[in-house]
Order: sequence, then structure tokens, then C-alpha cells
Amino acid sequence: MPAITNHMPTKELQALDAAHHIHPFTDANELAESGARIITRAEGVTLTDSEGNQIMDAMSGLWCVNIGYGRQELVDAAARQMQELPFYNTFFMTSHVPVIALSAKLAELAPGTLNHVFYSSSGSEANDTNIRIVRHYWASKGKPEKTVMIARKNGYHGSTLGGGSLGGMAPMHSQGVPVIPGIVHIDQPHWWNEGGDMTPEEFGLERARQLEAKILELGEDNVAAFIGEPIQGAGGVVIPPSTYWPEIQRICDKYEILLIADEVICGFGRTGSWFGSQTMGIRPDIMTIAKGLTSGYIPMGGSLVSDEIANTLAAAGDFNHGYTYSGHPVAAAVALENLRILQEEKLVERVHDDVGPYLAKQWATLLDHPLVGEANSVGLMGTLALTPGKAKRAKFAGKEGAVGLRCRTRCFANGLVMRHVGDRMIIAPPLVITHAEIDTLVERARKSLDETYEGLLKDGLFKAA
Repeated sequence: MPAITNHMPTKELQALDAAHHIHPFTDANELAESGARIITRAEGVTLTDSEGNQIMDAMSGLWCVNIGYGRQELVDAAARQMQELPFYNTFFMTSHVPVIALSAKLAELAPGTLNHVFYSSSGSEANDTNIRIVRHYWASKGKPEKTVMIARKNGYHGSTLGGGSLGGMAPMHSQGVPVIPGIVHIDQPHWWNEGGDMTPEEFGLERARQLEAKILELGEDNVAAFIGEPIQGAGGVVIPPSTYWPEIQRICDKYEILLIADEVICGFGRTGSWFGSQTMGIRPDIMTIAKGLTSGYIPMGGSLVSDEIANTLAAAGDFNHGYTYSGHPVAAAVALENLRILQEEKLVERVHDDVGPYLAKQWATLLDHPLVGEANSVGLMGTLALTPGKAKRAKFAGKEGAVGLRCRTRCFANGLVMRHVGDRMIIAPPLVITHAEIDTLVERARKSLDETYEGLLKDGLFKAA
């Protein structure tokens, strides 16, 4: 792959960036003071910055670069499509070959009767679409009062007004994303943080049954759907207890509530199945997809819906909803090539049978670290709980997230992208990662934990709240 030469010194790039670029989820003053990290190249699982430093990307960009960086096949697919048909819309009874082929491929891969796709450019847009689909579906079924959607605190479903409302992130709701009418939240199945004296199994049932209690409180005739990530990603790789999802499925079935699985992070091999719903054994009526659909090489998202929903919408006439870039031909061509690689290289099976179990084994060795109270993983998603007291699952005395931020800083210094969510460290490396690279990942994580621990001891901060 030809290099893109960096013609400007890093300091000048940082100054221009701070002057004109508003970053997502970033303190602009802090960024201007420290300067952005400028990434210039990437190959496989490794990033290179403008200073020539190489950094292992254990987060797949933002959970999305499933087949790794530098895949010329996706570049070629985009170039061919741009030469043949760079754009045309799918409004007004029009279609094109890439989106037709991609829709058929997704129907082949998706479980159950999820045979229909409405396209967007992101998971956020797709979850906005889901609100429209769900409410239009029930109105078309003669039940227009079924409008309420139930989601979870600390769940993440994007940052648009609709997606941000479905998500349970309080900091987002405080900044211009008031929860839109007809969306309510129940507690998350986060045993480590919130399980108290219950066993994980007891806690999973208790949290799932909050859904039933909320349905009864609101009235079954008013509730349209429940949405959740099979494994909460941005919330900290929250892996629910084994009892949780079977009970959620039972409740949705009992009360005729649509189940929406947000597969933006969990989909396309991340959990060792094509979709996290399969790993968790649930039967969604709608699945939100994005990220790994194109391995992040180009923006694309969508809503996979069941035959029942698609047929009901079709019978109702026009669905007055859409985006200019719904089913963009270049994005569709890239997605098709990405799915071909996932299938032909058996990357999903590789996660399930090989690198997923190997990561689980190596990742679990971090549990012996004095700073770590939990070290769990599913497929190629891993999480570490940082704690000053393992036995009591204690929280730190200082500001929540301060220790996690310290650890993230040490990770970058040691050539590793590992994200922090509060005082929890999380990873989601590309599906092409090798055993040797997993060893390197864990070695760098341990070194970063050591340095964080030593700093906390030195500063007198290794103490419980």
C-alpha cells in the first residue's frame, strides 16, 4: 500500500487540528493543551503515528476494523465501484447491483427470518430508523398506542437524538439529548458493579425481570419494543450473567414485545458467532448493524428486520423515511468484499475456535495482578475491572475513572490502545490478530497495569471509597 507522506511537523498538524476540528467525546481545551495523536498509517493490528511510533490497536479503531488494516481487496472494491457507479440513490423505486447483492448476502448470514435490510450510514442512524420502524409497524397492525421503547441504563445506541435517547448514558442526556417521549430505561446487568450479595445467576434474573415489571407498570398495550446490546460495548464490555438473556427473551415473547439486538459492536464475528444474538441464544425481531459490516473502511449501517415486520410495512404502503446514502453503492461493494473475506478466511470460526479461546486464556492471567478484580472475555472482547479491593469488588476513593485514565495513558506510552470506561479497561482487537500478537497485547497490558499500580501507591491513591 503506497505511503501518504506527512509533509507537516506534528506540532503544526496538532495546532491546525485544535484550531478547526471539533472532536467527538473530547474536552477541547484539554486536547488543545496536549495535542492530538496523529495517526498516519496502519497495517494489520498496528498503527503508526506522525512521529513514527508503532502502536498495537487493541480496539479495532472503534470496534470496527474486524479484518485488520491494509486490506487492498477493500480498496480495490471501492475503486472499481467508484469507476462504474460512484453513487445513485435507492429512492423512487430505484436500485443497483451492489445493494441488491449485499441485501441477499445479509439475509443469508442473518439468523431466523431477518431477511430484509433498511440501510443507513451508521449505527446511530440505524437506531433512529428502528424507532420509526417499530412505531410504524405497530400502527400498521392496528395498535398505534404501542409506542414505548424500553432500553437500559449505561447502554449505548449512538449519539443522534434518537440513538442517544435509546442509550442510557446520562452525560449525553445532560448535553442536548433529553430522552425523547416514549423511551424509558431499566437497570443494566452489570454484576461486578451492581450485583451486591447476589450470585451472578440471581442478579441476571433480577435485572431481566425489571423488564417485566416495567411492562406491567406502563401497560402491555403501550410497550412496543426492548433494545439491548448482546454484550454492552461502550458501557465497559458488560457480559451479562447466563440467566439474563433467556429471561429477556421469555418476557418479550410473553408480552408481544419486539426484541431489538443492537449488533453494531457484537456483529460480524466479534463474539465468535456471526452475530452476538447467536452467542447469547436470542431471537431478535430487528438487528442494528454497522461497524464490522465494512470493517470501518467506509461508513455503512442498517436495520435487519424479520419477514413479519417487512411484510407488515409493505402492506401499509409508503414508509416515509430514508437517507441520501441509504445503500450507497460504494459502501455496499466494500461490505460485500469484507463479508467475502470474513467467510473465505473463516475469521468468525477462527475467533470461536482459536484466537478467542487463546485470548481468554492469556487475558485471565491478568487476574493475578493486585490492581485487577475481574478479567473476562467473550470472543475478541475483553474487560478488566480495576479495584483497590478484589474480595469486596471495591471502588476507588477518588473520582470515578481517574484510575482508568491513568492506565490508558500508560497503555499509550507502552504502544497499546486499550480503552478505559470508568475504572474498567476494555479491548476488542481485529479478528486477524495472531497468538504472538495476543501475547504482546497482554505483556503491554501487564506493564501498563504495573506502572499504574506503582503510581497509585506512590501518590497514596490505592485505597477504597
